[in-house]
Amino acid sequence: MWYVINGTDAGESLERRLAARAAHLARLQQLQNEGRLLLAGPYPAVDSSDPGPAGFTGSLIVAEFDSLEDAQSWANDDPYREAGVYASVSVKPFRKVLP
Repeated sequence: MWYVINGTDAGESLERRLAARAAHLARLQQLQNEGRLLLAGPYPAVDSSDPGPAGFTGSLIVAEFDSLEDAQSWANDDPYREAGVYASVSVKPFRKVLP
């Protein structure tokens, strides 16, 4: 089943985000290689695809897992969470309808 992982950034977390980015992307790439990633990306803090020093307010990941517990476990091990980028993370089941 698909699950939405929504991470909300802590304040002043841009430097931590940049430091942990390679490890975060490697895990997403693994999901993509396994055919389990629907989409992933950050929320810019300003209306721009490159927010610069304004940074980001969080991230959205939609990926396939065997269970809610597996999705939660994967989210808990995210390098952004471990680096203190995320102040909070929610995981919810998701049913893709379109496209």
